[in-house]
Amino acid sequence: MRTLVSILAIAFLGAAAGPCFAQWTTPPVTGPGLAYRTFYSPTAQATVSYHISLPVAYDQNPTARFPVIYWLHGSGSPIAGIPSVNSWFRNATAQGRIPPVIVVFPNGAGASMWCDSKDGAVPMESVVINDLLPQVDATYRTIASRRGRVVEGFSMGGAGSGRLGLRRPDLFAGISMLGAGPMQLDFMDAPKGTDFPPRNRAALYEAVWGSDPAYYLAEHPWTIAADRASVHATLCTKLRIGVGALDAMLPSNVDFHDHLNALGLPHTLTVVPNVGHDPMLTLQGLGPTTWDFYLEAFATPCPQAADLDCSGAVDGSDLGQLLSQWGPGHGGGDLNGNGTVDGEDLAAMLAAWGPVG
Repeated sequence: MRTLVSILAIAFLGAAAGPCFAQWTTPPVTGPGLAYRTFYSPTAQATVSYHISLPVAYDQNPTARFPVIYWLHGSGSPIAGIPSVNSWFRNATAQGRIPPVIVVFPNGAGASMWCDSKDGAVPMESVVINDLLPQVDATYRTIASRRGRVVEGFSMGGAGSGRLGLRRPDLFAGISMLGAGPMQLDFMDAPKGTDFPPRNRAALYEAVWGSDPAYYLAEHPWTIAADRASVHATLCTKLRIGVGALDAMLPSNVDFHDHLNALGLPHTLTVVPNVGHDPMLTLQGLGPTTWDFYLEAFATPCPQAADLDCSGAVDGSDLGQLLSQWGPGHGGGDLNGNGTVDGEDLAAMLAAWGPVG
C-alpha cells in the first residue's frame, strides 16, 4: 500500500508550480447515478469539472430536496476513488442506513491540499466555497443551507475537510476527517514511516504555502479550530476523526484530537485497528457508528429555524435563500413544514429578524 507521501510525490512530479499546477478538468468517470459536470469558475478564471451522484429518489420525487456530502479526494488522481466511494454511499442508501443523499466529488487538482496557494495561482479552497457550492445549489434540488451539507475527505481531503469545514461553520453541519494529512504543525517535519523525498517535499511546500511557516499555520485546521471552536460548539457541529492504527498520519491526528479536547470542541476519534492509509478500509473500519455521524449531522438544528445559514443572525442571506426556494417543496425555507415556501414562512422569518438570541 502506498503511503500518503509517496502518492504525493507521484502527484507532484506530474505537476509544476504556477498556473499549470492546477488541472481544473478531469476525464469523466461513469457509474450508477454519476454525472460529469463542468462550469466556469470566476475565481479560477477557468472551466472546472466535478462529478455528482444523484440518489434514485431524486428522480422519483421531483419536488424533494436532498442533503449533500462533499467528498474531498486525497492527493494524486482526483478520480480514481470515485467509483468505490460512490458505491459506498449508494449501497448505504439502498440499505436504509442513511437517507437519500447527493454526493459531490470536487476536483482538487492533484495536490492542491484543498488550500488557496499563497501565490494565488491555485485558489482551490475559494473555488470550492465561492463557486462550486453555489453552482451545485443552483443546479440541483439541494437543501441549500448548513443543515443540508457535510464535508468529508481522506488524506489530503481529510485535512481539507477540516480546513473548509472548521473555517465555515455557516456552511457545514458535519465535518469528517479521515486519514487526514498533512496535520503536523511543521510541514517539513515528515511523519515517521513516510518516504516523500525532502526535495519534493520542499517543492510542494513552496507551491502551496510559499515555503512560509506562518501561512502554513494560518491555513492549518489546528489554527482555524482554535479561532472557531466556540461557534462550532454553539451550533453543535458534528466533527469526527477516523484514522488507521497503522497509518503514518496517526500521531498527528491524535495530536489534533488532543488539541480539540483542550479547546472544548466536541468530536469523536476512532482509530481503526490493523488499517494503514486506505480510504475504504478506514471507512469500513468505523463500524455502524459511521452512519450515525451522517444522520446526526443532517439532523443538527440551528438555534433559530429562520437562520437558514446558521450564521447567528436572520438577515438578507437567509431571506435570499427563502425566496430562491419559493413555491412547493420542503427546502430549509419551509419553516412551518407545510410543504410550500410561502408568505407564512416569509412572515415567520421577518418576525425573527436580527441576531439569534
